[in-house]
Amino acid sequence: MDVLQKLRQAELVWPTLAALAVLAVLVGLGTWQLERKRWKEDLLAKIAARVHADPIPLIGSNGVLPTIIGDHLDYLHVAATGRFHHDKERYLYAPTSMGLGWHVYTPLEFLPGHAVWINRGFVPDAKKTPATRPEGQVPGEVEVRGLVRLPAGKAPFAPRNDAAQNTWYWPDLPAMTTAAFPEGPQKAPGGPQKTDALLFLVIDADARPQPPGGLPRGGVTRLQLPNRHLEYALTWYGLALTLVGVYLAFAINRLQASPTA
Repeated sequence: MDVLQKLRQAELVWPTLAALAVLAVLVGLGTWQLERKRWKEDLLAKIAARVHADPIPLIGSNGVLPTIIGDHLDYLHVAATGRFHHDKERYLYAPTSMGLGWHVYTPLEFLPGHAVWINRGFVPDAKKTPATRPEGQVPGEVEVRGLVRLPAGKAPFAPRNDAAQNTWYWPDLPAMTTAAFPEGPQKAPGGPQKTDALLFLVIDADARPQPPGGLPRGGVTRLQLPNRHLEYALTWYGLALTLVGVYLAFAINRLQASPTA
């Protein structure tokens, strides 16, 4: 009696096919998590190397990026010189264990008509209004050092941004630029061009040096990324082994109970 006939006799054909299909899925998920683990380790190594590197000029003398926008730029430690448009501050919701707070996004104009968004850092809710922290509204030309971030899109459960109230729950940079310069690029004296590619990335300012008065408080980039992919992979592989054990027990019981040919 061949194997297929035995399986048919014990009514195990469809259970076997179903078990093999689920087993393939579980093994595939475990292998995918191992690939994610390698990707995350490479990313963490890149972040560590870039964070501790000396800053490089973000903008050349001709106002052109020295590198390609994309993954090659993310987390790069850079320096940019220009003047802040403090009157164009945007506020990104940033609650902490100590209470409600905000990240202050401010355009830094590095050349006439060209700017980049700077996440200057955290302020508590009581210091959200610029009038409560006038020392930190640094005038004139400044140098900002920090990490380039390419903002991700809206998270699945993030609230809707309220541009009219200047309340932002995720960094929608095009909308933030439009809200900061509603009169349009040509009519805004000294205002950055909306089409400026640099307005679609952010520099997270370093924690040092602190601005006068200590606010906003820089160094807010999240550097400790979770890496539990090995744990997830072992979970999927463990489920695969459990499935094999359950199937074998079930199949042996069926085979023993089935009539012989």
